[in-house]
Amino acid sequence: MARITAGITTSHVPAIGAALDHGKSGDEYWSPVFAGYDWTKKWIAEKKPDVVVLVFNDHATSFSLEMIPTFAIGCADSFSPADEGFGPRPVPVVEGHADLAWHIAESLILDEFDITIMNKFDVDHGLTVPMSLMFGQTEKWPVKVIPVAVNVVQYPPPTGNRCYALGEAIRRAVLAYDEDLDVQVWGTGGMSHQLQGPRAGLINKGFDTAFLDKLTADPEALRKLPHLEYLREAGSEGIEMVMWLIMRGALGEAVKELYRFYHVPASNTAVGHLVLEPTS
Repeated sequence: MARITAGITTSHVPAIGAALDHGKSGDEYWSPVFAGYDWTKKWIAEKKPDVVVLVFNDHATSFSLEMIPTFAIGCADSFSPADEGFGPRPVPVVEGHADLAWHIAESLILDEFDITIMNKFDVDHGLTVPMSLMFGQTEKWPVKVIPVAVNVVQYPPPTGNRCYALGEAIRRAVLAYDEDLDVQVWGTGGMSHQLQGPRAGLINKGFDTAFLDKLTADPEALRKLPHLEYLREAGSEGIEMVMWLIMRGALGEAVKELYRFYHVPASNTAVGHLVLEPTS
């Protein structure tokens, strides 16, 4: 049977991808960011997951104000890097796992989650930057990926409680899949940042650190965190952190924190990264 072996959280700042693509990862500004992922790159090369369920948000690339699914799952055999205005990133095409994706989609719908099924889906930096951070520059991604997109762009986004419950439902689906697979679940986006208005550039290290602590030790408290608190404490784009709760819900009740990294700034954003292992 399939099993969930780990969960990863990471920011997906587009400038991180640009720095890597343009050979700037060793620059004084960027080298501390990339160094923070060295531990995970070695760890994941040893663990060799078969599939990653990667939770991210589309940044008005495949979706727009004309079509805004709250939750969507990619069920195609492959997903091309999206053109976000400067051409697609020079990264490999993402290979999907259609059989598992369809199984998860069916299980979620029967579990009363109304999830949108995507049979064609170009993926933007929200997905490709985390892949680059974990696997570096490569000709072929070493894992298959099931994209799960969450609306955290247009109000109203889903609540933290609903995201956590979706993670729990994904866990049930994966554990019921009759194939020997090691599956990881990644939650991406965040941490505190605001891109516009009088508070542009806002960073709240205290809020971020408390969120990281609770994600491991007290996720029930995060399930109750209202949208307004994310907005007030973490900025207008801090709501992306609800996607981390999908990852956490998929790991079960108890987890062990294997690695943590936090860095400010990366393009006016707080970068957060955790590697968690389920223990229950």
